[in-house]
Amino acid sequence: MSDQPLKSEWRVIGKSVRGAAHVRSGLPNQDRISWTPESGSVLPLIVSISDGHGSNKAFRSDTGAELAVRAAQSISRSFLTSQTEPLNHSTIKRWAEENLPRELVRHWQNDVADDLTSKPFTKAELDQLQAKENAEKCRQVVLNPVLAYGATVLTAIITESYILYIQLGDGDILAVGEKGEVSRPLPRDERLFANETTSLSSEKAWLDFHTHFQVLSSLPPALVLLATDGYANSYRNDPEFLKVGPDILAALRSDGVEKVNEKLEEWLVDASTNGSGDDITVGIVCRLDALKAPPASPSDVKTQSPESNHACAKPPLLAKTQVLPADTEKTILSHKSTKNHLTKTDPT
Repeated sequence: MSDQPLKSEWRVIGKSVRGAAHVRSGLPNQDRISWTPESGSVLPLIVSISDGHGSNKAFRSDTGAELAVRAAQSISRSFLTSQTEPLNHSTIKRWAEENLPRELVRHWQNDVADDLTSKPFTKAELDQLQAKENAEKCRQVVLNPVLAYGATVLTAIITESYILYIQLGDGDILAVGEKGEVSRPLPRDERLFANETTSLSSEKAWLDFHTHFQVLSSLPPALVLLATDGYANSYRNDPEFLKVGPDILAALRSDGVEKVNEKLEEWLVDASTNGSGDDITVGIVCRLDALKAPPASPSDVKTQSPESNHACAKPPLLAKTQVLPADTEKTILSHKSTKNHLTKTDPT
């Protein structure tokens, strides 16, 4: 099979919404999204999302999430510009797996250190932490300040010849084919359940990254979707969530990219209000020529989990705080969404 790239035009859209529980409690949106180029229409494209933990100990996790997407974008751009042989996929794949996670963590940690230098912890922040938790938790944060900034990070790098998927922590990346078939480019991390996640603030966090390198020598995905865990947690189960992929593809085909972009925020607010209560962030990268194909059929949904590169070290998982599920049901993109387990923020 030829490794020559198939030229396609792509487009990025995305939104981040404050969770219903955060609105009630007065907490900020602790998710972030960023993509380059800003137009979202010129390859290579880099899309990054992050979810700040929102626990009592991670009291600066909204800043941590902002620094996470900045670091992911910066390191990804450097990764792309450093390639001297853009079609030497084996070399690119190996370098990405061996170096990109470590460089991303290093960049994030340096940015956290800079933020702390300019804005040291205040007495009020530490007093509030001790009041909500205990003196030991407060001591842990003082000795290891990155804990206050804990966040996840997910990134997709789309070029003419390959897509590189990168993930640390919870959240979802879905690839949707032209017929609506859904796959997960990265395997599920079985250690992530209920209110626990791996994190940029973990010791040796780079060992916990998953990466997957997809050569585009055959038909590329029709769209790639990145979402923080507040979205999947708004659905009754994983099969229901997976139907979001072909639904969005069908909407893009019937209504167009601009209309879907206009409606996306409303869909995500509905999902949080009637589902998880958590912040929700979604980035969508769609292949424009695939939008002219026949409508996707949700009945084609299936789950695939190809192997990815994942270091075996398993540092302790970081507990997130909890939010109670919503009691109502509402159709989101033609599917019911209800929250049936706990997520990361305290409702009021």
